[in-house]
Amino acid sequence: MDNENEKLNKNYDTLQNEIVEKQLSQLKDISFDIENKTLNNVDNNTENEKVESLFFNDIKNEIKQKETEQKKKEKGEIVTKEIEQEEIEQEETEQYTNEQQTVINQNEELIIENKKEVHIETTQSQNKIKILFAAFEVSPFIKTGGLGDVAGALPNALNEEGTDTRVIMPLLQMIDDSFRQKMKKIGQTNVPLGWRNQYLGIFELKHNGITYYLLDNEYYFKREKAYGYFDDGERIAYFSKALLEALQVIDFEPDILHLNDWHTALSAVFLREMYMQIEKYKKIKTILTVHNLKFQGKFSPFVIDDIAGFAGNRTAKMQLSEKDACNFMRGGLNYVDYITTVSPTYAQEIKTAYYGEGLNDIFVKRHNIVKGILNGIDTNNYNPLTDEFIYKNYDINSLENKYINKIELQKEKALEQNENIPLICMVSRLTEQKGIDLVLKIFEELIDTTNAQFVLLGTGDSKYENSFRYFEYKYKGRVSSNICFSEELSRKIYAASDMIMIPSRFEPCGLTQMIAMRYLTLPIVRETGGLKDTVIPYNQYTDEGNGFSFSNYNAHELLWTTKTALELYNNYRNRFDLLIKEASKSNFDWKSSAKEYIDIYKYLLSY
Repeated sequence: MDNENEKLNKNYDTLQNEIVEKQLSQLKDISFDIENKTLNNVDNNTENEKVESLFFNDIKNEIKQKETEQKKKEKGEIVTKEIEQEEIEQEETEQYTNEQQTVINQNEELIIENKKEVHIETTQSQNKIKILFAAFEVSPFIKTGGLGDVAGALPNALNEEGTDTRVIMPLLQMIDDSFRQKMKKIGQTNVPLGWRNQYLGIFELKHNGITYYLLDNEYYFKREKAYGYFDDGERIAYFSKALLEALQVIDFEPDILHLNDWHTALSAVFLREMYMQIEKYKKIKTILTVHNLKFQGKFSPFVIDDIAGFAGNRTAKMQLSEKDACNFMRGGLNYVDYITTVSPTYAQEIKTAYYGEGLNDIFVKRHNIVKGILNGIDTNNYNPLTDEFIYKNYDINSLENKYINKIELQKEKALEQNENIPLICMVSRLTEQKGIDLVLKIFEELIDTTNAQFVLLGTGDSKYENSFRYFEYKYKGRVSSNICFSEELSRKIYAASDMIMIPSRFEPCGLTQMIAMRYLTLPIVRETGGLKDTVIPYNQYTDEGNGFSFSNYNAHELLWTTKTALELYNNYRNRFDLLIKEASKSNFDWKSSAKEYIDIYKYLLSY
């Protein structure tokens, strides 16, 4: 409607201008005619001249007046248009200014919010417990035993509970190139080691949300194996001191230094005796986790003076010395602020002479700072419902698929194919600690007097390897001995078997029984260490339990317990299935264990 009015007004103005111009034109014509008449009638009388002169003047004046009004009007319109244009431009300028101010205000609000978030994140980061987790082997980079599994899983569980945990380890030759390509060098320094001054390169790698620091020295770490060299004492001493020197290069100041086994135990001695005068080291608290007390790092006493550099330090020499040896584990246990083991039962066992491996006096003396925390497993990795290695995925609600795995393994290993035949397995290192001597003593009687099949996977002492090779030859179609290690085959065996045999002489924690129960395979164990803490023995009166166990380190106790399990499988299958159901309820993830470690960290930082 406004547009139509504006158009009408413009049309009216145009018409008015045309009328005025026409009138002016007519007046000019009249004036011209009069002028001609005046010139042509000069002889006319004076009165006529006066009249015509007056009339002519009036017309002239009217023309001037009309022209003046027209000019004023045109000028006024121009001025009006200029004013209108200025007003429009001013409005547009004001609108643009307002829009810009709005954007500025919004940006300022975003900046303020971002500053708040950064402040909150910074505050939260500052409030997090900072942990440097030191281990010589860490999965998935390198693993030779349970230590690698723990070092690969626990830091992630700790971070999920709100800590800032980072891992420090040696850059060993066995680490795959796919990891090496992602590493970046963040600095280098030298490590004083006795009279030596050795190079230290520091690399950083972020993997699965964890920051790893890898310490490089090819003289010590460019080897085909992780351990087993004549100079292991010097290699481990170097790593124990290098991880402390690295703290002066990396941008991380830990509250807690979490050490693992004898490979890092010496760090606690170095820290207390050589670094306490440096400000950034003064507040660091130390905790040492004992994964297997059998391995302590015993070397010539020459190591204390020449390599560790404690020649003039009587206190350190006393704490490290054991008869005619230097004992890295002993030194660490004497110096750390807290000691943990990998199961509650093992924490009590090592206070005795039988399990204490010559160090029970320290655990008794420092009993108030010794605690056992059960290890966990990666339940996402070990999951029969999603495992890509096994023949057929399953869970407690699809047990029929587990028996498909049994048939497929029987076929692959040339065993009689029958899902009703009980299948017993062992997935283990072939050493005395694992109770292999008990198995060998009762093996022929077990196979001769029962219908069981047996599958072995593992390597170790040659005498044990050869014994199982003989049994496979003797019992073709019933025994399969696989003298090797294969992650894929281990998963297939866990998934296919009905029972797994773990008769250890001692077992600090043990992950095998946890993995087996995850795959709904019932464990037959000796009641020691973590085996006792995780396996609830079958109670024939209440049908409770999630496995089978025996107390004494005795071959025939193992035989009787195994026959009990076979009797239940063959003749009371419904009861056996109840035990499988109970095993499926067992929770061995790292969450609860991580919380227990965090409670210890908080305790250490409280004083």
